[in-house]
Amino acid sequence: MREDARCARGGVPRGPPPALRGDFYRNVLGRVPVTRRKAAARMLKAIHAQESREACGRKAGEVADELESMRLGAAARTVRDGFAETLAYTEFPPEHWRRIRTNNGIERINREIRRRARVVGTFPDGNSALMLVSARLKYIVEHEWGKRRYLDMSKLEEMDELRGKAEG
Repeated sequence: MREDARCARGGVPRGPPPALRGDFYRNVLGRVPVTRRKAAARMLKAIHAQESREACGRKAGEVADELESMRLGAAARTVRDGFAETLAYTEFPPEHWRRIRTNNGIERINREIRRRARVVGTFPDGNSALMLVSARLKYIVEHEWGKRRYLDMSKLEEMDELRGKAEG
């Protein structure tokens, strides 16, 4: 299990983390000969370039068929078995897809904390490390990053209202 997924869950793994696109690409491309990897990578990227979940599913089927026609059955099976896990972000409004499908924000915070931990060197106990992380997160919320809007929440509220009307 990925270390960041374990930390996000409070150190207790409760199930498999959602698949990341990079992991999916690595799994598929690991079953493709080196001479055909560029073509296969272009096909995989086309899956996630579609404008709807249904279009992504159709494109994944086309990509798997193309891989089979290239005699890459193992890669085709990997695409068919794993592409749906990488499309969790398509349940949200399309305006949010770019930000949801990446973990850039989390990685930026992790780099900042890692940099500060290197400056300190060693910590006398776990509480001092926790205090450093807490202080940095508090600073982020109160100052620079905390003031910027990452997602337009009105789109999510509209989705909730539409779902509520559809159910009731």
